[in-house]
Amino acid sequence: MKQLITAIALSVAVAGVFAADAAASKPLTAQQQKMADCSAANKGKKGDEYKAAQKACLSGAPAASAAASAPMTQKEKMAYCSKQNKGKKGDDYKSAQKACLSAA
Repeated sequence: MKQLITAIALSVAVAGVFAADAAASKPLTAQQQKMADCSAANKGKKGDEYKAAQKACLSGAPAASAAASAPMTQKEKMAYCSKQNKGKKGDDYKSAQKACLSAA
């Protein structure tokens, strides 16, 4: 009886491994590939910004036109200028931030 249970358990485990391997080696469909590409292109974006970028990407709209039509929010300006002035310290950072925020 133990041998029968062991044989059944072993065959179920082996079948599970083969099924998982077969699913992993399947090529992506065109839609799945497009979704993966858009997701990679929009990595780092969050919330509504991510959703809008994904929608634009999946519909085939160019990303530049979507970004150009929407003005940057204050939070986006702050993040952009902070990245531009990374590494600066003290008064140099403050003046660069002020210039960047007034220009952006």
